[in-house]
Amino acid sequence: MKLNLQDIPRVKTITKEDFIKNYFKPQKPVVIEHYIEDWPAYTKWNLDYIKEVAGNKTVPLYDDRPISHNNKFNEAHAEMKMSDYVDLLKREPTKYRIFLWNILKEVPQLQKDFQFPDFGLQLFKKLPMLFFGGKDSYTFMHYDIDLANIFHFHFEGKKQCILFDQKQNKYLYKVPYALITREDIDFHNPDLEKWPNLKHAKGWVCNLNHGEILYIPEGYWHYMRYLTPGFSMSLRGIAQNPKNLSKAIYNLFIMRNIDNVMRYIKGQKWIDWKNKKALRNT
Repeated sequence: MKLNLQDIPRVKTITKEDFIKNYFKPQKPVVIEHYIEDWPAYTKWNLDYIKEVAGNKTVPLYDDRPISHNNKFNEAHAEMKMSDYVDLLKREPTKYRIFLWNILKEVPQLQKDFQFPDFGLQLFKKLPMLFFGGKDSYTFMHYDIDLANIFHFHFEGKKQCILFDQKQNKYLYKVPYALITREDIDFHNPDLEKWPNLKHAKGWVCNLNHGEILYIPEGYWHYMRYLTPGFSMSLRGIAQNPKNLSKAIYNLFIMRNIDNVMRYIKGQKWIDWKNKKALRNT
């Protein structure tokens, strides 16, 4: 038995009015296939180009190791020159990913290759983030700390995306004081005997190709798996739902600090307690 997932709807392109009416207001995901073909990034952005313009940059790397009390919130596991990292991606599968890399800060010239699209939402102009991964690398199932509306633009290769809305929390083995599910759940091939409540969760799935955009509504859980080496850019807009906005403020200023303090005080016992609590709650 597999996860209960339906295909994310696809459109060739979309107007601001149709996006607001059919996807933003009902908070449903959509893949937009041909919206950015007039961007320079559509033809220029690949791993070789990134190596050319950012090869000398030192980048933070993350892998799929379980969260440790020794790591602070979103603390990187390693560092590498971008040129060496691109070579690694093209040479062999690797678990190392780049996560939340601010291109305006690190490589300002890349901002000339794209525009901020007008989908009717106010986007953060200073927070375009890049994400890179090797074949079969993946993120844990998580949602973003600010519960933002996200436009996820994919470049080079193919990437699988699985989404759940916040209504599915009771089935997902959510870890308390965190933005993740239990890390030992393989959402690519879940053991539904070990994690039986996943059978009740209703979600969405798509494979993203070069140049396609995935709209991820506010607070949606997302699991990303790189089917080939590649990278993506996310643009984000503030949560519009007052309930989601209040959750974002709580996460940023209270939850994150509680978690860091408890890791410092309790160490691994805190992590173990959270994982046990996730099982009991679900």
